Amino acid sequence: MKLASSLYDHGSDLNLKILNDHGNEVSQAGVILVLRIGDIDSSPESLPELANSPEILEEVDASNQRVVRALYEALGSRDVDTVHRLLAADLEWWFHGPPSHQFMMRLLTGVSSDESFVFEPLAFASFGSTVLAEGCDHSGSIAWVHAWTVTDGVITQVREYFNTSLTVTRLSNSDFTTSPSSSISAASSSSTPSPPSRHCPSVWESSFSDRVGKSVPGLVLAI
Repeated sequence: MKLASSLYDHGSDLNLKILNDHGNEVSQAGVILVLRIGDIDSSPESLPELANSPEILEEVDASNQRVVRALYEALGSRDVDTVHRLLAADLEWWFHGPPSHQFMMRLLTGVSSDESFVFEPLAFASFGSTVLAEGCDHSGSIAWVHAWTVTDGVITQVREYFNTSLTVTRLSNSDFTTSPSSSISAASSSSTPSPPSRHCPSVWESSFSDRVGKSVPGLVLAI
């Protein structure tokens, strides 16, 4: 059986019709699901506000960060079962840095059992599904940043940056802006107007890359 896509209201009750696989409504002998909505505003306009409320967003950030913290703890204790549970089977991997610094890949794939490099995060930051962790080795010569993507409690992507200055910017549809000059030009000319510019505010910058004692490349990650 499946829930009908249509909802209908009877007073203060919100009823969901339950259909069988042939699209017919289940009889009184079946299950009728009734939700008491009371004074809750269930209008479509209110749903985005509820989903984007500060409390919900903070809980999402905290929940995703707990997943990533648990992964580092499992890696440190060599808890293979927990690592497999937290990582998607088709984990997407991005790497920026010297090939000799692919410690995480060698660790997870079992290519090397070398434990000389230990990932001990010194700072965390969360932005929705993206969780950032950064740290450096004990000598301070190698700085690293991990940008994890968490989906429904499972890590589906990781971007690794070694000895790289990383800046994270926020990307959204509301960031599209059209300058007054381009609007005037478009109104006074029949030529194709230039595309709107996008403003991407910086929300996070790595802080350990400047400790390696040498110049490092800089990259921008848009989320």
